[in-house]
Amino acid sequence: MLGELNDFPKGTMSIGRLDYDSEGLLLLTTDGMVSFNILSKKVEKEYFVQVDGIINEAAIKQLIDGVDISVNGKLYKTLHCSVKLLATPDNLPNRTKKIRGDHHGPTSWVSITIREGKNRQVRKMTAAVGFPTLRLIRVRIGPIKLGLLSSGKVRDLDIDCFGF
Repeated sequence: MLGELNDFPKGTMSIGRLDYDSEGLLLLTTDGMVSFNILSKKVEKEYFVQVDGIINEAAIKQLIDGVDISVNGKLYKTLHCSVKLLATPDNLPNRTKKIRGDHHGPTSWVSITIREGKNRQVRKMTAAVGFPTLRLIRVRIGPIKLGLLSSGKVRDLDIDCFGF
């Protein structure tokens, strides 16, 4: 069944989550305090985001400064974050489900690095500035980068790399 961790030690939990349409790095632990610390604002989470349209500098500045999104039915202003325009990233795995046809218009890519993690936050942020997310890939959690791991593979990590 999707989402089960039967092949891991009892008590294994994901650190954060990826929604059904998102891809990328997912860390697992059996230590609740490790999960708490990584999910805190102490640790950056970086995403490569493909958006609908050619994102402009005004939208990027809005994202950096914080935008209003809905969290649990209440208005929430996101914290200051890092946003950079990207060329189409190399070496991304092909999607099994096509996002949309090219005839729908251009797309662009940005890197968004946040220190918080509200439900569907990055998707809500890009929509708030008029550039809905088409593809979302978590590429980094703190010092751990997706490029260091092969897709679908598991690797033990030394938690000391986080510095707490």
